[in-house]
Amino acid sequence: HSYTMRLLDLEQSYEPFSPDSDLLTTRKFTAEERTTLRKRLVGQISELLEQANFTHVEPTEVHVILTKDSHYGLDLQVDLSAFEEVAIYYRGATTITERRRDPLKAYVGWKEVKIPVFQRLFLLFKLKPFDERVQELMRERGIERKEAERAVRRLRSMLPAAVNSDYVYIKLFKNLPRSDVEMIFPNTKVKFRLFDKIKFGVTAGGGLGMGVIGTASKVALLTTSPLAFAGAVLGLGGVAARQASNFIAQRNRYMVVMAQNLYFHAMADNRGVMTLLADRASEEDVKEEMLLYSVLAKAPANVRDLAHLDKAIEQYLAKAFAIDVDFDVEDALKRLKADGIVTELPDGTLQALAPKEAALHIDKLWDASLDQLPDIAATEGSETGMEAGDAPQL
Repeated sequence: HSYTMRLLDLEQSYEPFSPDSDLLTTRKFTAEERTTLRKRLVGQISELLEQANFTHVEPTEVHVILTKDSHYGLDLQVDLSAFEEVAIYYRGATTITERRRDPLKAYVGWKEVKIPVFQRLFLLFKLKPFDERVQELMRERGIERKEAERAVRRLRSMLPAAVNSDYVYIKLFKNLPRSDVEMIFPNTKVKFRLFDKIKFGVTAGGGLGMGVIGTASKVALLTTSPLAFAGAVLGLGGVAARQASNFIAQRNRYMVVMAQNLYFHAMADNRGVMTLLADRASEEDVKEEMLLYSVLAKAPANVRDLAHLDKAIEQYLAKAFAIDVDFDVEDALKRLKADGIVTELPDGTLQALAPKEAALHIDKLWDASLDQLPDIAATEGSETGMEAGDAPQL
């Protein structure tokens, strides 16, 4: 219930920045107001992510997860300076196993490959306003405004037309290879690998070189046989066009590979991400509280024993489920005490209600919470002049 209320508040904070909103806009916010609202939104989402046990990647440490080696064979690069707001969180840095064709077995046999992945990867970003980015490029490169404007337009031409610097975009991905984190950004560039550069250099250089030699040998025919010379020039142009076509085709193949793989890693966007995070955060809280309660219900403990309890719960999870977690015992204890399930005595003893008593206590909490809800039928009846019992039956 508490997370549902938090989600409603978060959705209201996100409304001015949502690219998916279909509501009628009745108010314009100033630049200062939008900055304040955006900071509030990012703060609320950060709290929700922490409750869902996500790990934050500091902006100064983003390079740690941006690598050159790509699981999908792509060379990806991203310019983080284009963003006014960037937040990256992950949960579950683990390894999965995939079966692939083995080149050492002539691609007939198979081999198992270990792939480091982020089980869940969260991204929030907002582009810098156009004028602000132009001013930055002018200072960084020492160029005129017109040249800076052309550079910004060229870079943003790669983005979908609907992408706007007024919006805050939120993405959630699953099982994303840690070496391909760059592909989740909207301004990712696909560059050719060293092997491709060598291959294109050899083929293009050889083809064009032979074409130039052949054309040069026919320069003498320019006066005697112009048609033959024109044919040689056209042939050279055909070689150059074919090499350019091969270059573009390879780049398009890389883009298709990135789009196809990113499609299967995507989980949710924008408000959908908020709903998933709220569900996950509430589930994590319940699991933490049940783990700690199950220990305290068996026998009273003291606040001085929290470190021991924390370690015991972590050992239990490792033994029962083969997972390594950092259990937050103090956070779980704070919520149990707030709900009245656990009481801390003056000497520091932690006393938990018995299971039956705890269940009845929670039932009373629900009753009290529901009693605070307004009587919708009575409210509607008073507004229309009808009694609650006179409401039409649908």
